[in-house]
Amino acid sequence: MTRLTTESVDVLVVGGGPAGAATAALLSRAGVQVTVLDRARFPRPKACAEFLSPQAARVLERLGVLDRIEAAGPARLDGLVIRAPGGALVRGDYAAAHGYRAHRDYALSLPRTTLDPLLLANARAAGATVEESTQVTQLEHDRRGRVVGVEARTGGETRRLRARLVVGADGLRSTVARRLGLARRASWPRRVGLTAHFARVEGVRPLGEMHVEADGFVGIADVGDGLVNVSLVVPASRGHELRGDAAGFLHRWIMARPQLAARFANAERVTPVRASGPYASHARRPWSPGAALVGDAADFFDPFTGEGIYAALRGGELLADIVAGERDALAHPVRLDRLLQAYARAHAAEFRGKQRVERIIGLCVAWPRVVDRAARVLSARRDLADLLVGVVGDFVPASRVLTVSYLSSIFLRSP
Repeated sequence: MTRLTTESVDVLVVGGGPAGAATAALLSRAGVQVTVLDRARFPRPKACAEFLSPQAARVLERLGVLDRIEAAGPARLDGLVIRAPGGALVRGDYAAAHGYRAHRDYALSLPRTTLDPLLLANARAAGATVEESTQVTQLEHDRRGRVVGVEARTGGETRRLRARLVVGADGLRSTVARRLGLARRASWPRRVGLTAHFARVEGVRPLGEMHVEADGFVGIADVGDGLVNVSLVVPASRGHELRGDAAGFLHRWIMARPQLAARFANAERVTPVRASGPYASHARRPWSPGAALVGDAADFFDPFTGEGIYAALRGGELLADIVAGERDALAHPVRLDRLLQAYARAHAAEFRGKQRVERIIGLCVAWPRVVDRAARVLSARRDLADLLVGVVGDFVPASRVLTVSYLSSIFLRSP
């Protein structure tokens, strides 16, 4: 049944993952009335690399949740090692001689079933109302087309909730972005992913690993408590091979690589294999009158660089700071839309450089010979590798690796 309701809040956040939880916590602390809606009941598993880049620690500390996350037993990763198809190894460390320092000299890695409930509990403690098992099905608009609320279903009941601002923090397949007509799927690269946790994987070090092959790449990282996150990404054209046997596909892919097969010979998969993708989604802009997008709902290109959680946290922080800075504008639609336009500009300035790096990496990964050539250079030039890993870690400006000098050192000069 559908019942009309007089429920009304300042801000409705659709999605209780890192982007939504960060947005809700910061706005609530600023005195804004916030309700978070999520279709899941937490803790819930998530197909994700489960990587918190070194600079994510700054946002987590500001949220007041970093100590609790570190007490939960995450793995600490000192850097990243990449294996090219031809076997060349590239290592980059977060603590390096380039002069840049992150908020922490290491990344954190822990299951989303641990991370997300901590972030959502933090939003509740800040004053946000959180409703789980509640699916947003429609956006409500006024006669001028402005978003003024949502239609949501909890169990068998559908209700309408009004808000001055609706925030879409509902991920890669955002209902909010689709209903706003802002969601856009890129034609390239089209990739899908498989993720699972394993125990007893041999040779796991305090480093994130990326193994690039001609037909995909796999990330391997300790997530604490004896578990390892394994995330395989392959072209979407192979999606038909995954249907009905994702676990078998992942097993066969790993065991076909001798350097991995030996390490997984005695390993045990301890969670189901979860699929995600296709990747490469982008909103035409991260706002519409009365609504804004954060996290993967606003932009998600490719999981190779593995810093989606940082982008979610930072995007939520950007939006919350701009809205909280003039919170009385929530009562004035024209002023609010100006703030949302300011958020769009800040979002572009924050992430534009990193998105360019992601696209260059995405192009390289599609061409094994290019990866091999770059790997030979980077394995010999640790300074260049450290810079690139620092960009991936979100604390070295992307502009440092987007120069003619840097790119020509990798792609034009003799390795």
